[in-house]
Amino acid sequence: MSTPEPAETTPAAPTAPVSPAHPRFAEALAGLGLQVEVRRFPDATRTAAEAAAAIGCALSEIVKSLVFTADGVPVLVLMDGSSRVDVELVRRELGAQKVKRADADLVRQTTGYAIGGVPPFGHATRTRVLADRRLLDHAVVWAAAGTPHTVFPLDPKTLIAHAGATVADVREPAE
Repeated sequence: MSTPEPAETTPAAPTAPVSPAHPRFAEALAGLGLQVEVRRFPDATRTAAEAAAAIGCALSEIVKSLVFTADGVPVLVLMDGSSRVDVELVRRELGAQKVKRADADLVRQTTGYAIGGVPPFGHATRTRVLADRRLLDHAVVWAAAGTPHTVFPLDPKTLIAHAGATVADVREPAE
């Protein structure tokens, strides 16, 4: 009976700091040359209200990344957290016949992210993007960084530019 040879060991690879951002989003940031502070929260920040409470900012400083379909084609709408998208204004802006909210499967297929974590850029597919003009009312806005637990701050002009968005008035009028 032969003695087993000792198992070969390899030195442990040095550990790199782990980014709290989703890997696809971290890759998008690097590709754009953006360095942003990604904050991770122990509790989910899926809703704009949860994110604003966790960050300590105004609800209107949160960017909601919402996917709709316009005549069956996905479109991303960036909206401030205190407002709702006016689907009729989106329809007119796009010259579409019909606009409706996308379901969770289409959101993931289009963006690569789950609802509650969709960032404004770094998506799986190239999608038309509309950004509501009201986002420009703020010096800094906060958006999801690819997970329901992560957010990042950026000035709205830079965010809109990197999202490739068209600025439009697409929010419901205040009641």
